[in-house]
Amino acid sequence: MKQEEQDNLQPGDLVHNNVLEEHSEVLLDEDYDTHHAGEELWRERESRNTLKHVTGLGELQDVTEVEYRKVRLERVVLVGVWSSLTSTLQEAEESLRELAALAQTAGAYVCDGVLQHRSKPNAATYLGSGKVREVADIVAIHEADTIIADDDLAPSQRRALEDVTKVKVVDRTALILDIFAQHATSREGKAQVELAQLQYMLPRLRGWGGSLSRQAGGRASAEGGIGSRGPGETKIEIDRRVIRNRIAKLRKQIASMKPARDVKRGSRRKFGLPTVAVVGYTNAGKSSVTNRLTGSQELVENALFATLDTAVRSAVAKDGRRYAFVDTVGFVRRLPTQLVEAFKSTLEEVGEADIIMHVVDGSHPNPFAQIDAVNEIISDIPHTENIPRILVFNKADCINTDVHDRLRSLYPDAFIVSARSGEGLADLQRAVEHMLPTPDVEVNAVLPYAQGSLLSLIRENGQVDAIEYLGDGMHISCHVNEHIAAKILEVAVK
Repeated sequence: MKQEEQDNLQPGDLVHNNVLEEHSEVLLDEDYDTHHAGEELWRERESRNTLKHVTGLGELQDVTEVEYRKVRLERVVLVGVWSSLTSTLQEAEESLRELAALAQTAGAYVCDGVLQHRSKPNAATYLGSGKVREVADIVAIHEADTIIADDDLAPSQRRALEDVTKVKVVDRTALILDIFAQHATSREGKAQVELAQLQYMLPRLRGWGGSLSRQAGGRASAEGGIGSRGPGETKIEIDRRVIRNRIAKLRKQIASMKPARDVKRGSRRKFGLPTVAVVGYTNAGKSSVTNRLTGSQELVENALFATLDTAVRSAVAKDGRRYAFVDTVGFVRRLPTQLVEAFKSTLEEVGEADIIMHVVDGSHPNPFAQIDAVNEIISDIPHTENIPRILVFNKADCINTDVHDRLRSLYPDAFIVSARSGEGLADLQRAVEHMLPTPDVEVNAVLPYAQGSLLSLIRENGQVDAIEYLGDGMHISCHVNEHIAAKILEVAVK
């Protein structure tokens, strides 16, 4: 057995493999079960010693831009580790394809993607030491600039990979943070992304040579000698202090923006404006569905995390009542904890909503994993347990009949729609309007005919149960909030 193969096998596997080599003739005389177990062991060995190349990662949708994109885009190689104890090969490949989509969104060209089958990542180099050298060869062949790992890497793992492959190495969290930094547009969104980046960077600072020895002087410093003693802090300590100060400042800035959010949210509460929080996996089509339901023109892009800043869009029900859709940032599996913490202010809208509309990409190979990932994040948001939810499978125009029937059988109460063609959107809108909460104050009063503007306000923000036109005014029976009820009583005919 080659030394490289020995390095990639677990201790238990190595012992069993030696037994197979020494007693191969005995195995031929054993019963079928023993022989079958031996074959399984050999297949396991072959799997562990072969890098699995994942296809379909780097196709360009617009072939007319190939030459331009080659010059413009960073060339990357994706690497991942999967264990049969925690996932299947199909799930690992799907995760790597998602990483490829993230890399393309960040502005990279994916040259290749490989998986190694291990019980757990190597503590020193993430991949096995032999596989790292194979990845270095792949990087050289494709002239790649960067390696992206489909996990969070320890600083030591990252440095070890960079030392062997001689190119930059980033992990999944750093990639997602980079995408957020590109797409944030509002002042609050930019502050939230910077806070997440600094929290990620703080434990990963590093330095080399003299930058880490600024306290040395006299004979303690072989090169600098007298006069080389620093101000009392190493450079890395100064960097950490600067970052901590910046983190504190950003937290204060984000906290100072909360009153403005509360004012906007309070104005919606004042008039009893119901809200529908649109949540879902990134690139599920949340903004597209919201646009079709409200007639707005919010940014729509076939890219991950195209929407980072919360957008509120108003809609009018069939009975004239106004309500609002709140389009939120998309979620993703293994969303970095720094981002969840930084975007708490954005996620507050979900906890304050009257209805949660969960949009799922029905054409995705594994929509159920996306549903679980979103539900896991929503469960961490306060006050969401008792909020009614609507499940919506989008992109029905890309779903074949078998998948459509399967989704319908597994989720009979869900809506299958297409934001592109408009299929199923009318039924979805009727369901949303039917679930809107009814204002809790019942009023029966006669309004003067001169109070037509107040009647319009009641129609927009309340529920009109009955209206009768009399000689002295309009007799109205309605459900409204306390603010509008007080206005009605002020002008009602006594």
